Amino acid sequence: MSLADDVSRLKRERNAVVLAHNYQLGEVQDVADYVGDSLGLSQQAAVTTADVIVFCGVHFMAETAAVLSPGKRVLIPDLDAGCSLADSITAEQLRGWKAEHPDAVVVSYVNTTAEVKAESDYCCTSANAVAVVQSIPEDREVLFLPDMFLGNHVRKLTGRKNMLVWWGECHVHAAVRPADILRARDEHPDAEFMVHPECGCTTPAMYYAATEDPSMHGAHILSTGGMLRHAKESAASEFVVATETGILHTLRKHNPAKTFHPVAESMVCRFMKMITLEKLVRSLEEDVFEVTVPEEIAARARLPIERMIAIG
Repeated sequence: MSLADDVSRLKRERNAVVLAHNYQLGEVQDVADYVGDSLGLSQQAAVTTADVIVFCGVHFMAETAAVLSPGKRVLIPDLDAGCSLADSITAEQLRGWKAEHPDAVVVSYVNTTAEVKAESDYCCTSANAVAVVQSIPEDREVLFLPDMFLGNHVRKLTGRKNMLVWWGECHVHAAVRPADILRARDEHPDAEFMVHPECGCTTPAMYYAATEDPSMHGAHILSTGGMLRHAKESAASEFVVATETGILHTLRKHNPAKTFHPVAESMVCRFMKMITLEKLVRSLEEDVFEVTVPEEIAARARLPIERMIAIG
């Protein structure tokens, strides 16, 4: 019996659902019940009827599932699967920032801890960050955190002058520069260029788009579903993709006759790749590792997350 067969058997025995982020290893994506971005995974966690949610992603995502599904048991196969972007601001730092701006509305990117979400008024994803900020009265100051690239992108698109941005970043993808994008596009001149907007890991490219950098000319800024739809419907047979390389597995799986190139092979998040099939099987067999959020924090974090889901 294969490890994939073990996962299927254990899911049935435990009435468990496996949720996997787009940036997981291909073998993990293939056994998941749902593969998606942070928003889609949050939506699935909120509506699942399973008793156990096994989250193949990073820790803040499992926390979000625990907040949205208080009656469920939430597991993550590796407790060390963290996020450098989420680590770039603490709840204590946010409380200090709020004290300096007592009348401001706090918008936190989903790539944050539950404690930070509990100090926030709204959560957002890259896809709905502009809509979230636009929903806030124009005379209210906005504190946006923690991704500086996404924040500057949103500020550019909304024209919001009373919006302050925290200086956080994803350690892997902040390294992507226009020169990297131009090199990849020059190497594949006939390829269409797609940028994934659902994760803070891609926001440097979004920032370059907002500043009209030539590396982003003709770029398609697309959600996961939009990227999959565009790749399927486009007459192009070749694509350059600017995001974490895990998404290439799904793109190639759904479009076997087309070719997909990463902007850089180095765009790999080591935290996302910590979870393997072996660890997933162990998680289901041994009931490890549970992710919980204290109810006092979960109760406060639930509202901004639900606002994010409602805006869609």
